[in-house]
Amino acid sequence: MSDYTPSLKLKMVTAAVHGWTNLVCRVDDSEMERIPAEGPLIVVSNHINFLEAPVLYTRLRPRPTTGFAKIESWDKPLLAWLFNTWDIIPIQRGEADMKALRRGVSALKDDYFLAVAPEGTRSYDGRLGKARAGVVTLAQLSGAPLLPIAHYGGESFGDNISRMRRTDFHIRVGRPFRLDTRSTRANREIRQQMTDEVMYQLAALLPPKYRGEYADLSKATQTYLIF
Repeated sequence: MSDYTPSLKLKMVTAAVHGWTNLVCRVDDSEMERIPAEGPLIVVSNHINFLEAPVLYTRLRPRPTTGFAKIESWDKPLLAWLFNTWDIIPIQRGEADMKALRRGVSALKDDYFLAVAPEGTRSYDGRLGKARAGVVTLAQLSGAPLLPIAHYGGESFGDNISRMRRTDFHIRVGRPFRLDTRSTRANREIRQQMTDEVMYQLAALLPPKYRGEYADLSKATQTYLIF
């Protein structure tokens, strides 16, 4: 966005959180240089615990960036303040939250980066779980490309912080692509295949022990992906 100007508050908060992540983690973020400078872009990531949000968000900046967080997060005053500062979108879990999806599409149309975790829930152990098709809806409604960004190591944060040790946090960046139904009506089965194709791109970036539901890369297809 050529006319995008972040507020001083946003810059200061983001810088402070970025500094905190460097204090508690050794972040291997060299591949972040491969991410485009401008959006729109749907950033597809795995979901381990709370740590990935501050690590990834502060490293996607200064690109205009938002994402989804469970609406219960706003029950905690500090999180509510932080997420409001970052313009994060609250989303109802376990249902098709069309209001949140519309806000996500609107952000993409304004050339934002939109961070999405298709699994919808934290794994805690770092292994990929079965993903939901909301990411397909976002891609179809916005026409925005997708970029897989995988991370691992954050699952050890709780144990490490209790022992006063830094956590090794690794970030891997894949290739951008678009979803295309190729003139086929996207029924539930096709939407799930599209979702799985997105997740296999994410799984391919991870060491084998983290691939979980998507461990067998020989099952990966690219029928609906255009690189």
